[in-house]
Amino acid sequence: MTDSLDVNRAHWDERAPAHAASPDYGVERLVADPHAISDVISFDRPLLGSVEGLRGVHLQCHIGTDTVSLARLGARMTGLDFSPAALVVARSLAAGAAADVDFVEADVYSAPDVLGRGAFDLVFTGIGALIWLPEIDRWASVVAAPLRPGGRLFLREGHPMLFGLGDTRPDGLLTVERSYFEHAEPEVYDDPGTYVATDVEFQHNVSHEWNHGIGETITALLDHGMSVTAFVEHDSVPWEALPGQMVVDPLGEWRLIDRPRRLACSFTLAAVKQA
Repeated sequence: MTDSLDVNRAHWDERAPAHAASPDYGVERLVADPHAISDVISFDRPLLGSVEGLRGVHLQCHIGTDTVSLARLGARMTGLDFSPAALVVARSLAAGAAADVDFVEADVYSAPDVLGRGAFDLVFTGIGALIWLPEIDRWASVVAAPLRPGGRLFLREGHPMLFGLGDTRPDGLLTVERSYFEHAEPEVYDDPGTYVATDVEFQHNVSHEWNHGIGETITALLDHGMSVTAFVEHDSVPWEALPGQMVVDPLGEWRLIDRPRRLACSFTLAAVKQA
């Protein structure tokens, strides 16, 4: 795990400044418009509901665009991430956006140790977070620990079916090539790019990722005292996951051009910590 953690931290440390500079994250808009929120939170809002007055923590917050957005909706937010470079950007964004957010540097599995236990009303985990974690059961214990009884989890993530697909083929055929279920060894990728528009040439291009089946995720939460209150699958994701085969809508969501209803691309899950 330590090797994978170091590999992935180097990957994200290098990409965080490029993500902040890319128009795809909308950092300038968040600073310029005191009422602006990120596209991700805009999509989540109908299922998320009101966060006014809640004490929340955003696990794996990256550069903080969603964290700041939740603060603008009335939550008292803390953001946690393992990348010091990402947190430099996040703190700068919060200051520029006049958002009162605390940011903590830590690996997500260390969250209970640095955040304490039973003090939060909301744990938020945004899109593209779980695939960087090798053990979904351990993650579920981390989610439950900071929550008070009755506190809730809100998760949106890429669908494990999407992550199980192979590379884009010239004929456009979708093929399942990678594991749907969690396994000990990571999928190792060597990709010189990233998921936003940028001209930056990166040096740390290797990443280690793990897929987690829907059943594994739900079962892990149930095993750690969480009651699932909502589960919704979506035919879209906020990035072009299958280059050349997807089209973007006005909300910044990407879905298949050809018969989009045949592929679940992401899911939303809400859960409450039992008394």
